[in-house]
Amino acid sequence: MAGLALLAGVAATGVVIASDHQDTPEVELNPRMDINDVYAFPGSSADRVVLVMTTSSPIQGTSASFDPNLLYQFKIDNAGDTQEDLVIQATFSGDGATQTVALRGPVAPAERGMRSRLVGSATMSGAVGQTLSGPNSMQVFAGLRDDPFFIHLERFFQILPDRRRSTGPLSVPTTQTATSFRNPGIDFLRNFNALAIVVELPKSQLVNSTDAGARFGVWGTISR
Repeated sequence: MAGLALLAGVAATGVVIASDHQDTPEVELNPRMDINDVYAFPGSSADRVVLVMTTSSPIQGTSASFDPNLLYQFKIDNAGDTQEDLVIQATFSGDGATQTVALRGPVAPAERGMRSRLVGSATMSGAVGQTLSGPNSMQVFAGLRDDPFFIHLERFFQILPDRRRSTGPLSVPTTQTATSFRNPGIDFLRNFNALAIVVELPKSQLVNSTDAGARFGVWGTISR
């Protein structure tokens, strides 16, 4: 299991907000296993929800692609017990410009917790880099996007110097004289891309109640 990025959205226990870029030596060496952020926010209408998972940041250039040997998942808790009741699974075939994505779910998981298995046949598939339409008015996009996270990295490294990477793009800021955050701040990730999986679907597919205030929690995993 590559790891938990974020509990987002509206879980009964509250909202946890965090970001997680290259937090362990394993994902620094294997960036396509690294979850950066998970987002949940209202969709194109009041009855729809958007789920987003980003990975592999910081990407320089436009040649990155998803790992066809990994399982990317959104896990949804709609009972408030911090266990997944539904999963949305994305897998990839091929590499580069001809890569394709297959999506499964939302559906009850084949296994819960630290183990994961594919759940039946794909409900939709298509080319990476395009918006795909599927059953129940679901829409999916998987591909390269500008990293939406903001960070003043040189100040962050001064506060937590042990988090500086030894190699790669996140090792670049070297200024050690900053005594405060700059105003205006510097978004170090503005020039970098991430791989994103974006799913928009009716909220009714994720909650177990018809109540307009029904809540759910969502987190992301990447596993071998």
